[in-house]
Amino acid sequence: MLEVSGIRIHLTQLDGGDERELALCKKALAKKLRINASQLRGIERRRRSIDARKKADIVLTFTLRAELAGGPSQEAAVLSKLTRAHAEKGVRVVGEEPFGWPDAAVAPDARPVVVGAGCAGLSCALSLARAGLSPLLVERGDDAARRSRVVEAHNATGELDVESNIQYGVGGAGTFSDGKLQTGTKSPAHRLILETFVEAGAQPQILWDAKPHVGSDVLPRVVTNIVRMIEEAGGEVRCRCRMSDLDVTGGRVRSVTLTQTAADGSQTEERVAASCVVLACGHSARDVFELLREHDVPMERKTFAMGVRIEHLQADIDRALYGPAAGSPALGAAPYKLSCHLPSGRSAFSFCMCPGGYVVSAASERGGVVTNGMSLSDRAGANANSGLLANVFPDDLPGDDVLAGVELQRRCERAAFAAGGGAYVAPAQLVGDFLAGTPSSAGGRVAPTYPRGVAWGSVEKCLPDYIVGTLRDALPRMGRQLHGFDVADAVLTGVETRSSSPVRVTRGADGQSVGVAGLWPVGEGAGYAGGIMSAATDGIMAARKVVEALGGGAADPAE
Repeated sequence: MLEVSGIRIHLTQLDGGDERELALCKKALAKKLRINASQLRGIERRRRSIDARKKADIVLTFTLRAELAGGPSQEAAVLSKLTRAHAEKGVRVVGEEPFGWPDAAVAPDARPVVVGAGCAGLSCALSLARAGLSPLLVERGDDAARRSRVVEAHNATGELDVESNIQYGVGGAGTFSDGKLQTGTKSPAHRLILETFVEAGAQPQILWDAKPHVGSDVLPRVVTNIVRMIEEAGGEVRCRCRMSDLDVTGGRVRSVTLTQTAADGSQTEERVAASCVVLACGHSARDVFELLREHDVPMERKTFAMGVRIEHLQADIDRALYGPAAGSPALGAAPYKLSCHLPSGRSAFSFCMCPGGYVVSAASERGGVVTNGMSLSDRAGANANSGLLANVFPDDLPGDDVLAGVELQRRCERAAFAAGGGAYVAPAQLVGDFLAGTPSSAGGRVAPTYPRGVAWGSVEKCLPDYIVGTLRDALPRMGRQLHGFDVADAVLTGVETRSSSPVRVTRGADGQSVGVAGLWPVGEGAGYAGGIMSAATDGIMAARKVVEALGGGAADPAE
C-alpha cells in the first residue's frame, strides 16, 4: 500500500464529524496521487495533528495509507508519474509492520516473576505469556475495579490505603493520570502497544491521533482486559501481593518472598523460586528501593523533578492556542507543552498536561500530600492543569545516600500535609501572590479541583529554595510563550513530587542488573522510562531480551 504524508484539510471544511473527515481525506489523497478517488480502497489514518500556527486558518494535517485498486503495478505507476513531476515528497510504498510479540522460548525451571503491574509490568508479562513462559505477575495494590473504589473513598473521606491508591494497583500511576500516550521516543513497539490498547477497549483514534490519550474513566477497563489477556495466554496475576524479600546468592537471583494480603487483612508469606525476576515497580515503590539497597543491588542517583500543579480555565487556554476557533469539536480541549531554560542554568517545564482535567490526590504514604493530574476521555472539565516542575540534580542532594532523593520527596510531601492542615488537604496559592512572595487568602476565577480541598496560603514553604526560585523566574517567561500562563489568578497546588524516579537501578546492555544476574530492572521505577508508552516499550523490550536469553527470538510479523 501507499503511505502519504502532508495531507492538509482546513478546519473550516470540517463540519460533519468523522465521516466528513474521512471523505475529505479521501478526496485530498486522490488529488495528491493524481488518480480518481474510486481507485482508492482501504484508507487508513496513521497520524492526525493540528497546525494552529495561524489561528485564523487552523489546518489538520494527516498521514494516510491506502491500497490502490490496481495493486502494486498501479502503485509503481503512480510513483513513477509523481517522480517525473517532482512531486514524490511524502509518498512511499509500505509493507507489513516489522515488529511482533516474541517467539516461543525454552521455559526455565522456575517461571519468570514480574514485580509490578504498571505499564512496564503488564506489557512485559503479556509478552512473556505469549512466548509460553507462564509468568507470575504480582501487584501490591488492587485490581482496577476495586482500586477505583478505594481511590473514590480516599477522595471522599481522607482515609488512605497505603497498599492500594493512585500509585499502587493494576495499571500503575498511569491509570489515574489521563492515559496520555504521546511520547518523544521512537520505537517499533509503539504501534503494537497502541493496537493492544485498542484491542483491550481503548478508543480507535489513539492509532492516529498525534497526541493520543485514553482517559482515566476508560483506562481501568483497558488494564483489566490486558490482565485477562495475560491470563488467557497462560500467565498468572496476583493482586494485593508484594515482593517483601529477595534472595540474592552468588551474584544471582535465587528466589523472592511474596506477601499476600487477604480480604480480611491477614497476610501469608510464600517463598517462590525464581531465576528471572523482572523488576517493574513504579517510581513510588520506596520499600522496594530500600530492599534493593539492603541486598547491595547497584543503584545510582538520577535527575528528577518536583514542583506544583498549575490550573487555568480551559477556555482561556483554548483561546490562547486556537484563537477564534476555540471550542470547535474538531479541535477539542487544547493541550500545551512548555519549557524554559534560565540564565542560572536551571530550567522549568510543564509535565503531564491534562486538558479539561482535574488535580488529584496521589499520596501513597500517610502524612504526605502528593498531587498529580488526570483527564477523563471527553476532557470536558472546566480547568486545564499540568505539573509545573523544576529539576533536582544529584549534586543538589546532601551526602552520598543513593536514596537521598526519596527523602527529599518525603520531606516536601510532609511539609505540604502540614501546610494543608491535615486530612490530605493541599496547600494552594495564586500565581500572582506566588510571584509577589505573599500568601493567598482566597481564590479567583479558577476553582481548584483537588478533591480533598485546598488551604489557601503559600506553597513555597513546601519546596527547596532552588525549586521555588526557578519556578518564579520561569513563570513570566512561560507567559510570553503561552499568553495568560502567568495570569495572576491561576492556581498553584502543592506538591508534585512523583513525576519520575529519583534513582536508577543500573543495568547492562543485556538488560540485567549490572550486579545481580537474573534481575531485570524496567520501567519508570527503575529509572528507564517516563510515561505510559516508554514504560510499556521498556517492558516489551525487556521481555524480548529474556526470551533471547532463554533461546527464543522475535516473532515473524507475518504470523
